[in-house]
Amino acid sequence: MSALLVELEKQACSLLPEERAHLAEVLLESLHDSPLAEIETEWEREIEKRTAAFDRGELQTYPAEDVFSEARRMTK
Repeated sequence: MSALLVELEKQACSLLPEERAHLAEVLLESLHDSPLAEIETEWEREIEKRTAAFDRGELQTYPAEDVFSEARRMTK
């Protein structure tokens, strides 16, 4: 491991949690062809599409207590 990498890791670990999260996001984005901003835009479109479908009554919904009950049952 290079001395630069060791120093960067040391400095990164001394950052505040939200600063480390931002740094991680920037580094991960640099590894992908599609920038994170494009992915976020697509998620926003999907959220709008699903919200509109919900508002039109086109989605099957379940009461939260049923969902949580089923989740608890599955983890036992």
